[in-house]
Amino acid sequence: MEHHSKSDRYNTAVWRSQPSNPHRSSRTFPSHADRLAHHHLPQRLLDPHLIAVSITSSLSNPQSANSSPKPSRFAMDASSTAAVGKAKKGAAGRKAGGPRKKSVSRSVKAGLQFPVGRVGRYLKKGRYAQRVGTGAPVYLAAVLEYLAAELLELAGNAAKDNKKSRIIPRHLLLAIRNDEELGKLLAGVTIAHGGVLPKIHAVLLPKKTADKAAKEPKSPKKTAKSPKKV
Repeated sequence: MEHHSKSDRYNTAVWRSQPSNPHRSSRTFPSHADRLAHHHLPQRLLDPHLIAVSITSSLSNPQSANSSPKPSRFAMDASSTAAVGKAKKGAAGRKAGGPRKKSVSRSVKAGLQFPVGRVGRYLKKGRYAQRVGTGAPVYLAAVLEYLAAELLELAGNAAKDNKKSRIIPRHLLLAIRNDEELGKLLAGVTIAHGGVLPKIHAVLLPKKTADKAAKEPKSPKKTAKSPKKV
């Protein structure tokens, strides 16, 4: 191990302090007071005596700088979760984690039994028009529900007349053909296993015996009996 004298160490320190490139100017670093002044701090904080006292006190008492108790990990997690929950919102404008509102269908809003959403989907899928309004499926579902209720009511009456508890195609046909308006609406419709209306032409009906007796001439009355021979 080589032993360097004091003068050699001094010369080495001076050589290291000089810049390696003579054409490049030596760097000058701003002092602590200059950095504080750059941030426009009050003048009382720029006093070097106050700065030295504060540094000394912080070094002597490291716990006093951090005297405030740190929040627990669970408290931090709860606060971060609450902040995220406030900022984040879910579907339909509701806050995340809040009570979810019960969805109400368009059929319930319109007071119908027929599905408004399904009718609207079929209208769009069928391409009957380029655009379909929001009121079109509601109106169509209401009309279809009215026709179905009217037809089922008449068919139920026909089933009762025939002393049946189940509606069959025959009852549907009797209900349609015996109603004037439904007969016009479904004039060209053929119902499978429906049959026809019971009708027999008057010419084909058998004549009644009473009518025959009324039309036939009565036979002449017999003359008085002749006197008996003695």
